[in-house]
Amino acid sequence: MKTLLHIIASPRGEASTSLRVSNTVVEQFRRQHPDGKVDTLDLFAEELPRLTLNAVNGKYRLLSGKELDDETREAWKPIEAHISRFKAADVVVISSPMWNFGMPYVLKHYFDVILQPRYLFRYTATGVEGLAGDKKVVVVTARGGDYSPGSGAEAMDLLMPPLKTMLGFIGLNEPVFINVQPTLASAELTEPRLAEALETAKKMTF
Repeated sequence: MKTLLHIIASPRGEASTSLRVSNTVVEQFRRQHPDGKVDTLDLFAEELPRLTLNAVNGKYRLLSGKELDDETREAWKPIEAHISRFKAADVVVISSPMWNFGMPYVLKHYFDVILQPRYLFRYTATGVEGLAGDKKVVVVTARGGDYSPGSGAEAMDLLMPPLKTMLGFIGLNEPVFINVQPTLASAELTEPRLAEALETAKKMTF
């Protein structure tokens, strides 16, 4: 039985363009895997672990080759739970708008929680080794403007490059991006772009 983790980084619910497209991706997964499990993580509804002093001290213990001690172990329990939830998924779907050219703060918080040494990556003699396992990642983003290559504004896209970097760092080097843009232009321009994104989502295979 396959598991899909749907990470939602938009607070807009049914009004969210990114969520509309990512829900279509999830529907395709359900059709192809009727016995599969969909685990939904709404980052605006679920309180993520705070990266307290003890939590950060735990990270530095791990980075230095030590184990968690009594003070840091308790702070790490919710962190480990989110890492396990991420690693257990065969498919990860991320739904995110672009805010101020980058990702919403809750999505950055989430990656700050799960990207931990010895859990999702480790340093070796030949460099960094990702430990996220073999999983498919689909990232759906919605942008008010057009930041696609050749638009003249691609340098201001601070959403897709960081996501690619963080996912690649943990061994997920081939994420599929569906970018809906621009969403704040006229309907004449936005509707065909949305239709194209939905069509791409409907063709997704798992």
